Amino acid sequence: MSQAVEDFDHWIRTEFVELNTALEEQYFAQEYPGNVVGVGDKIKGKLESRGRELIAPLIAEGNTERQFDKAFDVLGNLGLFLAALRRHELTNPDREARSPYDDCSALGMHIAASMGVVPRFVMAHLSTHNRAIGGKPKSFTSLPDEQLFNHKNHLAVMAFKRAGSALMKISKIGISSPVAMELLSNAKKALEEVAVHNKQLFDNLDVDRFYFSVRPYFKPYRVGRNVYRGANAGDFAEINQIDLLLGLCRGNDPYYAQILEEKILYMVPDDQVSLKQCLGTAPLLDEIVALAPKFKNKDWFISLCALYLEVCKAHGRTAVQHHNMLVEKFINGPSKSVPEPDLKQVTASGPPLEELINALEHLRDLRVAAPNVDYHTAHAELDFLRSLLK
Repeated sequence: MSQAVEDFDHWIRTEFVELNTALEEQYFAQEYPGNVVGVGDKIKGKLESRGRELIAPLIAEGNTERQFDKAFDVLGNLGLFLAALRRHELTNPDREARSPYDDCSALGMHIAASMGVVPRFVMAHLSTHNRAIGGKPKSFTSLPDEQLFNHKNHLAVMAFKRAGSALMKISKIGISSPVAMELLSNAKKALEEVAVHNKQLFDNLDVDRFYFSVRPYFKPYRVGRNVYRGANAGDFAEINQIDLLLGLCRGNDPYYAQILEEKILYMVPDDQVSLKQCLGTAPLLDEIVALAPKFKNKDWFISLCALYLEVCKAHGRTAVQHHNMLVEKFINGPSKSVPEPDLKQVTASGPPLEELINALEHLRDLRVAAPNVDYHTAHAELDFLRSLLK
């Protein structure tokens, strides 16, 4: 690690956190915490000038860190800095045709192009690739609610990864293998852990602190001329592997295919590879349905169907939690009381809130195999398997 890389990383872990936290406390002390323009300008100036000062030698180096983890970490630190500038309204894609930070944009695009990822911070920078030092992972602030949000999201991501990995192993040995039952059990247990973490987040995260002090760091911002959407906790391969391998979502569904196409560059390269491999793998649901005519009266097949349905139920529960609990409580609910102009920039993905909510409802319905909707879900196929258990 070069001295310039080390200096910038140290600043991101120390003074950067302190400055953001100080600004958040000033914002939150106001009658309306969403007002950030003209508040804490001296602190903002210090944040901007010190960050660019530390970035200058990195631009001269370019992507000299050939190891992926080191280069990705530099990109993450740069992205966290740009996200903070966006949060504090020092940049805003709605009022700019290009980023005012050409130096940062050039460095970000250089590193990102060499790795095949987007030139901004992504959720992996705060979870799976967030190296802790002295017991402290990187974060924007030291606020307890951000620490809770990051920690529970990381735990949920790791549990989803275990579930996706277990299901992917089944695809290599066949659903009728006796070992498949153990792997399905592993997937079910992991998905049940996700539900626990979601519930703990729902119960303990402060709504106002999340909405006004955590969420704004995940907004879209420009790198060069292009706007890149905010980081999303679902930007990892395994959650989509679960969708696809269970057969609840399909790669040839135009709606779902667009989700995959849009998010793939927000994943680390290894995840991109595994997702592409999964797209060429037959869904477990199709395998089970194909076996039914010959084995529907066999005890092992009945047990297989029952456990597979339990895994689908566990996955659907996490989707319902995310939409009906987390999105509704922490985004949609608070948004009803904010001024109209602020609603245009509520979502991390960029579209208006109503459009985002509709898209999330569609995804939830696919994951729970909902009946009586205007698009195909796996409801009929799961109903057929349920009928075999009677």
